[in-house]
Amino acid sequence: MTETEVHLKGGIGRGIVIPAGPVNLVAVIAARGMVGCGAFDVDALQNFTYPAAKVKPASGPSIQTIDDLLAGTIKSANQAAAALGVREGQTGREALDLLSAN
Repeated sequence: MTETEVHLKGGIGRGIVIPAGPVNLVAVIAARGMVGCGAFDVDALQNFTYPAAKVKPASGPSIQTIDDLLAGTIKSANQAAAALGVREGQTGREALDLLSAN
């Protein structure tokens, strides 16, 4: 597992990459929520009213790195994330900037 600081408009996010066989589980956790690769169940996180969204890759078959996640496009966001302005079609970075603002 690797952890990286991600500089966002509202502060520092925590980028996490976990190798899992042939894929990586990739996410950035900001002050008010998270954006992850397609392996994350954002609807399940809604049960905890935790703002979460997942991205699809801008290019290539999957999200492999933090840079892929930031450049990717929001595929879905739960209600808690939508309440903070996260929408389908935004980049991962745009969504994380919203989730990092206090």
